[in-house]
Amino acid sequence: MSNTWKIYMLATISFLVGTSQFVISGILDQIAASINISVSSAGQLITAFALGNAIGTPIVMVAMARLNQRKKLLTALTVILIGIVSTVTLPGFGFLMAARVVLGVGTGVFVVTAYGIAASLASKGREVGAMANVAMGYSASLVFGVPVGRVIAEAYDWKIIFWSIGFFSLLAVFAVARLIPATEGEEPVPIGKQLALLKNPRIAVALSVTLFMFISYSAVYTYIAPLLTTFISQQRISVVLFVIGIASLIGSKLGGFSADRFGIARTLIIGMVIQALALVLLSAVSGSVIIITLLFIWSIAVWTFGATQNFNLISLAPEASGIMLSLNSSFVQLGFAAGAGVGGIVAGSLSIMAVTWIGAVSVALAAIIAYFFFSRARSFTSSRG
Repeated sequence: MSNTWKIYMLATISFLVGTSQFVISGILDQIAASINISVSSAGQLITAFALGNAIGTPIVMVAMARLNQRKKLLTALTVILIGIVSTVTLPGFGFLMAARVVLGVGTGVFVVTAYGIAASLASKGREVGAMANVAMGYSASLVFGVPVGRVIAEAYDWKIIFWSIGFFSLLAVFAVARLIPATEGEEPVPIGKQLALLKNPRIAVALSVTLFMFISYSAVYTYIAPLLTTFISQQRISVVLFVIGIASLIGSKLGGFSADRFGIARTLIIGMVIQALALVLLSAVSGSVIIITLLFIWSIAVWTFGATQNFNLISLAPEASGIMLSLNSSFVQLGFAAGAGVGGIVAGSLSIMAVTWIGAVSVALAAIIAYFFFSRARSFTSSRG
């Protein structure tokens, strides 16, 4: 198999791994009903996954520093398999929470390692494109994995989804063992060195923007399925999830174009302002077409953030680009954890629609912090591309 096809294989596995993370949001109401808990309690499964990913990944990566890339990838897939089997076989909410923590750790290690392997397999000058292919596989789970998972859960049982992911993940273990070379990767950066960068006020402020941005996203997307059931039928939810997934791909492309054309600062701030406005309007309008349109616009605006913020952070510490991306990833997952937790409290004590207000306030706060950050650095005119 050529290296190009090996990279596509990693992208395909990334799709499976991404689906194991995101599909929960599309079937949260069904999981809650099957184990007799509230939707807000079920939302803490997102928190468990995110905390496992954010905290466990850097620790495990440092612990596996002496392993070659193939062994790291096989270890990650094995941990994912353990998490999936635990999800579908062990009884009770407590075991399900533990399984999500395990899946979070395995997913984090897989994504970091897969990026490194893809870059090493690519020809010189095409490393970034190879990593983008792996990222595209991961994000494609939002477009296809989540809505298809919803369809399967409605027709059969939500556990069928994880049995399927587990089966294909087992095949992936054999494929990786046979086809991925045992190359040495870069030494993981010690956690202490990563945290030392947080002493830089500009970096800390920029990462706080990531945190509040993903608190907003998680508060809304974690409860997207029960939110959708308030104004459309169960049968149409999978279609809307697919539409939202398509919007995420559009947003990713639009973010890169906008950052190149209008600058990083404007792209980030305008995108967050649009998110806040869309979320506020969601609770003020009626009619399924208008609401779905607002969710489509919201999803586009959300996904203009990712690549743009990564570039912004790298520009703050170009000599430590890998550490910056790792830190940003951890803050993304911490945002997922906090958003799911706060959203669950609000959904349980007030109403499911109230999560849109939590999302609006959080992303508005992120926009305000970003505005003063860029104003202070005078980046509105200088942070182009």
